[in-house]
Amino acid sequence: MSSKHPIGVFDSGLGGLTILREITQSLPHYDFIYLGDNARAPYGPKSFDTVYQYTLEAVEWLFQQGCPLVVLACNTSSAKALRTIQQKDLPVIAPTKRVLGVIRPTTEVIGDYTETDHIGILGTQGTVDSGSYKIEIGKFFPDVKVYQQACSEWVPLVEKGLHQTEEADAIVKECLGQLLEQSPYIDTILLACTHYPLLMQKIEAQLPRGIQVISQGDIVASSLAAYLKRHPAMEQQISKAAGPDAIEFFTTGDVSSFQDKASQFWGAKVLAQQATLPG
Repeated sequence: MSSKHPIGVFDSGLGGLTILREITQSLPHYDFIYLGDNARAPYGPKSFDTVYQYTLEAVEWLFQQGCPLVVLACNTSSAKALRTIQQKDLPVIAPTKRVLGVIRPTTEVIGDYTETDHIGILGTQGTVDSGSYKIEIGKFFPDVKVYQQACSEWVPLVEKGLHQTEEADAIVKECLGQLLEQSPYIDTILLACTHYPLLMQKIEAQLPRGIQVISQGDIVASSLAAYLKRHPAMEQQISKAAGPDAIEFFTTGDVSSFQDKASQFWGAKVLAQQATLPG
């Protein structure tokens, strides 16, 4: 186990780096470990039980690295696994540690962005099927109508580095069209997948004027900062950034491939290490 006690950030692949980037800008004085389960990605099409098992294995691995706090920077894991881990597993395996997700922080504020009370959600099939966004937004903003569209081709498109191609234009246009067909009053679209910000330019180019697109990075970063202020005992457990090793990157997949692709999400060169999960 590491002598450091970093904040752990987990994603099924690379997209969580867009969340980590915003978190480290908001909280630059902490140590972090990022884990991408690239060997078993994508999580979107997988069953609830499979996503739960994979996510739990990742959380336990991050705990073993000394993390007192883990952020699931993955909408599918947050939708399919977070609540079970919080309620069933943590009291048994790590009662003093905490696991947070990206759905709750987003749904607490997303209703403040819309003037028409019509919001579109773009996510993986797993996130859409879970109904998590509709349920959680309904708790905080009962008058807001939520329309969802699964964009199953978007994650593979980004993972293959094809998000800036003409092929991407057609794929993005089709998915946006399917969402907007559900309501002409949608004025706010949430990117409920951490891969999707890499398609932001193409998304905005194909939308009618007056529709805003929201990504989660800033929201999650602000929420985490507020959480640490509310929980000083947790904040004091987390080790503070120490030089170039303040952020460590791990992948369950091929390290070279991860490093090659990660820079487009992270915005700079990434040096990664191999991680082996029980599964």
